[in-house]
Order: sequence, then structure tokens, then C-alpha cells
Amino acid sequence: MGLLAIGWAYRAIRPPPPKICGSPGGPPITAPRIKLRDGRNLAYKEHGVPAQVAKYKIIFVHGLSACRHSPVILKSLPQEFIEELGLHILSFDKPGYGESDPHPKQTLKSLALDIEELVDQLELGSKFYVIGYSIGSHLIGTQINKAHVFQQGEFESVHRTMLVGFGNWEFSPIDLENPFPNNEVSVHLWQGDEDKLVDVELQRFIAKKLPWIQYHELTGAGHFFPYAVGMSQVIMKTLLFGKKQQNVDLI
Repeated sequence: MGLLAIGWAYRAIRPPPPKICGSPGGPPITAPRIKLRDGRNLAYKEHGVPAQVAKYKIIFVHGLSACRHSPVILKSLPQEFIEELGLHILSFDKPGYGESDPHPKQTLKSLALDIEELVDQLELGSKFYVIGYSIGSHLIGTQINKAHVFQQGEFESVHRTMLVGFGNWEFSPIDLENPFPNNEVSVHLWQGDEDKLVDVELQRFIAKKLPWIQYHELTGAGHFFPYAVGMSQVIMKTLLFGKKQQNVDLI
């Protein structure tokens, strides 16, 4: 009886197999995708001006319950601002999300390598910027988008992300050295002091331990501060030009 009980429990907690896009019975493929070295497919979406004429190229990494359709940095960016600065923003589905194949052995390093391959295959050049939003909850979006995000299975998307994010990183973030000692590029960290999903004390600790990170704490802001009118422009100008933080009506 003991072995039978263990076998039943294993079957009960074992996640269902993913529904791979393009496979028999799986969701259709509608997005452009690249083939990675290990054979997986990575779906992506391009926004803004064409890459060939862009002055600045930005890679956006989405949060927990989002996908390539949800680059939060674009939500409040006026089209004229995008065109004036010559912004090309590339978003992609992280492994297991949307139309990107799952990666059962994914790590933080494997995601970085996925981004590297994506940039290389799309020939974006050696200089680009990376903006990441949260690992927490991304609650804004239609039910259609939510269905698309998890269409290959919740375990291979959101659960896998949680396992990686809260698992063994194989390094300590506070031991990181400044990758740009000559100040050719800067690293910025934005945090709302009323964020209920990511503790502000954690970010303050990181900023103290890594003084080369430019830390921006927003008074009265929560987890969704990028949606505030004008916030995306402030982030972009700070990242690209080193503009000082401006007052923004955080709604």
C-alpha cells in the first residue's frame, strides 16, 4: 500500500506535459521565431522604428505573467517620442511563455545566453540596452493575452520562472563587480517605496552593497510605477542620456 500511495501522489503532483507550439494538438505558431543552438525556438516581437535606422536598440525582458506583447516600457511612450529618439524595442517570450519553447533546464545564465543569441541572429549589433521588469505579478492585460501567455502550460512558464528566480543562482548578486569600470554604460535600478511585491529594503541593501548601480527610489510608488504617465520617458532619458530623475505624477 505504501508504494501504491507514493505512486499515486507522484502522479497527482506531476505537472501535465507542455503543449508545444506547432506540435500536434498544440497552439499555432503566429510569431516570428529564431532557432537557438540547442534546438529550441524563441518567439519575439519588434516595436518602434526599424532596427536598420534606429539610434538606440533596447531589449525588454517581461515579468512573471506577461509575454512579448507586454513591454511595459511602451505603455506610456508617445509615438512621437519613440520616433524622435529613434527607439527600436525588441521583446521576446521567455522559455515556456507565449510561443517560445519550454526549457526544462533553464537558469539565469541560460536566459542571458538566449538574449545573446537573439541579438546576434537579428544582427542588432554590439551595443544595445536591456530593460527588465519584475519577476513578480504582471496583472494588467486582457484575458486573451493571459491565455496566450500560458498556452503551453503554466508549469513551463510561471512555475519554471519561480523555480529559477527563487532557486540556486550559483552566485551572490552582492558579489557582482562593475562590468563597466570606465563608465561607458551605466546600470540603473528603479524601485517604488510602497511596492508590496518587491521589498524596498532589499533594493536598498543591494544599492548599498553595489554602489556602482544608480539607484532610483520613487516616493509613493508601488509595483506598477512604469505605468504612470511620463514615467517611461524618464526611464528612457535616464538610461540613454543620464538625465537626472524628474518629478512624475505616480498614479
